[in-house]
Amino acid sequence: MKDNKYTVAIIDDETICINNFQSSIAEYSEFEVVGSAQSPIQGKELIMRQQPDLLFLDVEMPKQTGFDLLNEISDQVNWPMRVVFYTAYEKYLLEAIRASAFDYLLKPYQNNEFTTVINRFLNQRNTEKTQHSFRDTLLQLFPTDRPFMIPTTNGYKMLRKEQIGYFEYQKERKQWIVVLSDMSNLELKYDTHADNILNHTSAFVQISKRHIINIDYLSSIEGKDCILFPPFDRDSRLYVSRNYLKSIQERFETI
Repeated sequence: MKDNKYTVAIIDDETICINNFQSSIAEYSEFEVVGSAQSPIQGKELIMRQQPDLLFLDVEMPKQTGFDLLNEISDQVNWPMRVVFYTAYEKYLLEAIRASAFDYLLKPYQNNEFTTVINRFLNQRNTEKTQHSFRDTLLQLFPTDRPFMIPTTNGYKMLRKEQIGYFEYQKERKQWIVVLSDMSNLELKYDTHADNILNHTSAFVQISKRHIINIDYLSSIEGKDCILFPPFDRDSRLYVSRNYLKSIQERFETI
């Protein structure tokens, strides 16, 4: 979000389609178009540079489809970007759903169809803001040092925040583990996602795709290395990804 407006990027190899999107978006004061691209290569650079809230992405482009483009950068997109695929063919609908598309528009779209997509986006984001505000209120009302249940492969484990140093995602096993203050590990349930961990307490902060730390143990950030207080100070695997550094810096400003 930029200057209290949702940012929009458009990737389509046809100039007329880009112009149509820009004209349609101009009708909504809540949005700002921050860039457009007419090739997948330019599109990837645009997405990573602008980190748009909403992306209109053409499916069929020369050399690469919109699905392939999105798949290539999926591990780097760590902000809540909504993707609306745009194509002249209904046959891509199922693939768009599988690619976790926010929505889908057929060329040429009607004004009421575009309005439906925009209203759906606004309603969803407003709901997220309300939920986030409610969660923050709860964190203020209840002590954060109360024990909570961590879902493990063997059931549930009662832990306090100070027992947890960090979480690590084991890509080969597609599973998160938690590293405890006694240097033992607990394997979490296979359906555990990063959001499930982060929602436990505001002290858990993601520093990369593979690691979520307990910020209470954070000693310093030296270059890319994330240095924790003992007993976690000897772990050299922890580093801060560039894509997460800004959010960590913003977080420190509120501590």
